[in-house]
Amino acid sequence: MKNIFEDPPAGVAGEFFEALAGSGRTRVERIVSRGDVSPEGFWYDQDDHEFVVVLRGAARLRFEDPDEVVELSPGDHLTIPARRRHRVDWTDPDGPTVWLAVFFAEA
Repeated sequence: MKNIFEDPPAGVAGEFFEALAGSGRTRVERIVSRGDVSPEGFWYDQDDHEFVVVLRGAARLRFEDPDEVVELSPGDHLTIPARRRHRVDWTDPDGPTVWLAVFFAEA
């Protein structure tokens, strides 16, 4: 058994991604950020939809076209449609931000 809030393994630098479950194009990931942001000019542009919830910490996502900023606190969640370009503008630098992300294809 594991705990979703456990620290990433020692020696991991930067944002930590961990696959928790999945089958086919559906996958569940745990992400731990510690003040991490997307690199300047980088946008996620994914083939699959992404449901994401912040379990601990806080974050700010920026979406492109139309330009939109979303602030996330514990319990806040949203579904990012496939091909909706987005980036992480800010995560809490004072402690871990723990995300749960579910990626899935359109039925």
